Amino acid sequence: MDDNDIFEMDSDNEDFVDSKLGMIQEEVVYPQEFLPTYHSIKEGATVKKANLVEYNNKPDSLFFDDGVRSIDFILVYEDEDKEFERRHTFQRRKKRREYFEGCLMKMGLELEATPSVHNDNLIYVKVHVPWDVQCTYAEVLHIKVPIEINVNSSRPSMWNVFNCITKYFKPSEELIKNETDFFTAPFEKERQDCFQIVKKDQFFTPSMRSRMAYYILCRAPYEIRGNIKKFGITKLLGGGVYKAAYPPHDCRFNVRSTDESCPNERFLLYNEWAHPKNFYKIQPLDLIRKYYGEKIGIYFAWLGFYTGMLAIAAVVGLGCFIYGYQIQETSTWSKEVCDPNIGGKIVMCPQCDLCNYWILNSTCDTSKKLIIFDNFGTLVFAVFMSVWVTVFLEFWKRYQAELEYEWDTVEFLEQEEPPRPEYEAKCIYERINSVTGVKEKVPFSFCGRCFRLSIGIGTVLFWIMLILVSIVAIIVYRLAVFFSLSIKLKNPSNHTTLEPIKEYVTPQMATSVTAGLISFVVIMILNMLYERVAIWITDFELPRTRTDYENSLTLKMFLFQFVNYYSSCFYIAFVKGKIVGHPGQPVYLLGKYRNEECDPGGCLIELTTQLAIIMGGKAIWNNIQEVLLPWVKNLIFRYCTRSTPEKVEPPRWEQDFELQPFTKLGLFYEYLEMVIQFGFVTLFVASFPLAPVLALMNNLFEIRVDAWKITTQFRRVVPEKAQDIGAWQPILQGIAILAVATNAMIIAFTSDMIPRLVYYWSFSVYEGHTNHSMSGFINSSLSFFNTSDFSDSTISDEIERPRNITICRYRDFRFPPGHPREYQHNMQYWHVIAAKMAFIIVVEHIAYLTKFILSYVIPDVPYTIKEQIKREKYLTQVILHETTLKLVTKRLKPVVEEMSSHMEANKENELELSEY
Repeated sequence: MDDNDIFEMDSDNEDFVDSKLGMIQEEVVYPQEFLPTYHSIKEGATVKKANLVEYNNKPDSLFFDDGVRSIDFILVYEDEDKEFERRHTFQRRKKRREYFEGCLMKMGLELEATPSVHNDNLIYVKVHVPWDVQCTYAEVLHIKVPIEINVNSSRPSMWNVFNCITKYFKPSEELIKNETDFFTAPFEKERQDCFQIVKKDQFFTPSMRSRMAYYILCRAPYEIRGNIKKFGITKLLGGGVYKAAYPPHDCRFNVRSTDESCPNERFLLYNEWAHPKNFYKIQPLDLIRKYYGEKIGIYFAWLGFYTGMLAIAAVVGLGCFIYGYQIQETSTWSKEVCDPNIGGKIVMCPQCDLCNYWILNSTCDTSKKLIIFDNFGTLVFAVFMSVWVTVFLEFWKRYQAELEYEWDTVEFLEQEEPPRPEYEAKCIYERINSVTGVKEKVPFSFCGRCFRLSIGIGTVLFWIMLILVSIVAIIVYRLAVFFSLSIKLKNPSNHTTLEPIKEYVTPQMATSVTAGLISFVVIMILNMLYERVAIWITDFELPRTRTDYENSLTLKMFLFQFVNYYSSCFYIAFVKGKIVGHPGQPVYLLGKYRNEECDPGGCLIELTTQLAIIMGGKAIWNNIQEVLLPWVKNLIFRYCTRSTPEKVEPPRWEQDFELQPFTKLGLFYEYLEMVIQFGFVTLFVASFPLAPVLALMNNLFEIRVDAWKITTQFRRVVPEKAQDIGAWQPILQGIAILAVATNAMIIAFTSDMIPRLVYYWSFSVYEGHTNHSMSGFINSSLSFFNTSDFSDSTISDEIERPRNITICRYRDFRFPPGHPREYQHNMQYWHVIAAKMAFIIVVEHIAYLTKFILSYVIPDVPYTIKEQIKREKYLTQVILHETTLKLVTKRLKPVVEEMSSHMEANKENELELSEY
């Protein structure tokens, strides 16, 4: 490879002139260890073309026309020779494609082209990775392969005694057999005799060969202009040179293959995993990992583990809900609100400038509903969830460590991960590697990197500010709608009809529901826009490796989604109704809009409504999207691409082309959906104990929907290696830490639990009760206001208020009119504030201490796994050493024999000479 060659990802502009290309002075060279078989064809040289063969009418075949060489990857392009428009563009594409395929064959791959059965314009190029190339790139990619059977792998489990029950929840062992456990080691081409090679064509699995093929495709050049070389299948797909590139499925998902050599893994996955009838079964994770790769496998392992742990939280949350439902009719607080002699005689002050007086017992139904969620059971459940989230994360780490050991990814991150082609294409600066001390190429200087990061951070902050602006707009909407509904739903002409006309509709409830729906729509729209922006920013930052790229994008997307999804909930929980003043001196937003007050029953019921709308709406929308969209798109795509009537059954690769492509960010959105749900389940669970129940129901459906979608509606995913769930792990830990604080603050500041406890233990005795009692709490929690003290700004000519009402009540702890400190906070207020702060501090410290103790007591890696890893390393070294000695002995044996025979001949010659 010439050191003066310049590598460049293709420009989106097809007519990028040579004069502009000549302005680029970068020098980029592929490291030999990353692409050892690299070859390019000199400009103007003859390019070798792939053989064109006709379809052999074997729809289940996964081999070339000779029936020997396996198909490891498929490239699809449109035959431009049959088109007459845009000839210049088509000729450019054809030239690039032929050069690209010629370079692939020069680099050791074997290609064979076959025309489409259903569309005369489509050509399918089958890619085969020969054995020698497999050995080369297995070493480059650090692929671990068997060296010896592990006879000590299986240990009896204490759960085997329940096998008679658990066997009904497992996939059929007759169909999906347990794999043989081997000691493994990274493949080395020079030490092939060390590995368990029985049949060369079956030694590397199809997913491994697909990884190798895709690795080469991403780095093969497709155009030379002077000393500039453009490369990468990704840009060829984006530029329309190829229509698709994917590894083939091994069979149809609902029909077994007629080919005896086909393992039918896709068919097994559908029947034992993706089919809805298997919703109660354990997932066949080993087969998922084998067919789709570790990255897909670790996602479904995490989703299954999370769903299993949700079952525990859902049972406790459902019990808490049932408890609240049972006590709603017997609660002293709700009884007083609904009592005609108590709540029916309490006239409440207007909650806005255009509102009228209202009677407290108009909120009777709301008060009963609030008791379902705002009770002592909710407090216990919130504490339980703070422990649950810690146990979940710690036990997931242990389970993840077991999967790392079983799937041979323990040392994955310790290996050198190759840089992305997009990164390599921009490398123009030199620097000294801090680890190796060797010069290496980087795409930007220190100042350039700071500039790119600054642009990224600034863009993310701008979009977060955009969300905050939308929240302010929704707040203004809430105020406007509340004013309007307060006028329309109340009749000021009669004191007895100061209630809402409809029994179950209050201005506060109607405003909360409509604002929640609008908030949900705004969230979804901003999501679609920001996804494009986040991808663009991450591409601009140019992370070095695929892992760095995904972690950077994950952080950007989650920060945005966190603010987008949770901001309205944080507003209702901690801002709304907290700074409202009192009826005579209300607080105004921007000097014009009166600050919004909570529902008469409190802000907790509004927070519950908001959570139910967002969680339910998001789950329904996502599942409809995931089920219907791929299916409809596939139907439309088949209709548009099939230009000839179906006479013969198309081959396997053509059936796969009619499926949807699985994008590189497809799995990212699945993680994002679940982590956002995890936030709703943990951050605000004190206001909505049914959140784990809804999440559990959704996830049971989600697992099978994702499985069905990836197995039946999408092309086969290019397998990728992964050790863990990546950047999502620290995000989950951050949510778990924040959840303790948010739930403590919800109980303290959003619910009425602390004021009730303060009244029960302190003030109930002072109000004439002989024992601690909740009787009289409603009267104690409402302050008095003289209607003659209304300021001119709070009186509107648009509404006429009854003149015979001299005293009204409002939710607060203030001195009554006529008191020397009228309308100032009284002693009970400061008692409640002190109790709230003490509650937050005590609960947080207890919860964090419990989390710390659990994290310390529960090790991240089980002791047995640690021992097995150490033993496997030791035995692997011994096996490799012994195999190497045998190999050296075997190779030296002829040399030793030759030397010994030569020495014997010399001795005989010496004896003959001595006789003379």
